[in-house]
Amino acid sequence: MQVFNNYSKYGLFAKLFHWITFIALLAQVPFGFYLVGLEFSDQRIELENIHIIIGITIFYITVFRLIWKLFNPSPTESKSFFKGQILIGKVNHLLLYLSIFAITISGMLKKLYMGETLNFFFFKYGFEKDNFLLADAFYEVHIYANYLLLALVTLHILAVVVHHFIFKDKILNKIT
Repeated sequence: MQVFNNYSKYGLFAKLFHWITFIALLAQVPFGFYLVGLEFSDQRIELENIHIIIGITIFYITVFRLIWKLFNPSPTESKSFFKGQILIGKVNHLLLYLSIFAITISGMLKKLYMGETLNFFFFKYGFEKDNFLLADAFYEVHIYANYLLLALVTLHILAVVVHHFIFKDKILNKIT
């Protein structure tokens, strides 16, 4: 298996970044919605800490993925079936990245403004003062960005299904 991308397929690292992020988000998003329904308890705090660790990990993976993307060519686009198709795909990918950053950063800021110290693996950080109004605002961003992510992932999956089964352009082979 090739490590680097070429003009026909993604390499090992690009595939790992893609699928690890997908699997982590597949677990993380419903896990977060589950946490919302829990009563405050020691168990909820433990589960929130796991949620935070996974979220920070997703943030780092996404940063590394974008850095990797800068230095590796993406496979060439398959033929377009209508004008703007490639643009729609690029906009969807951009919005996927932005929503992941919005979710992770707003989640971190919510916890920091609640007066908590976060472990970013390489360092710990916390604010001097809490601000519950800002914490609530970032929580709202966190929730709505998750809904946006769900819509974008659904669109992404539907596009892959349409390309693979209707257009039969074997687009799925580039990332598997």
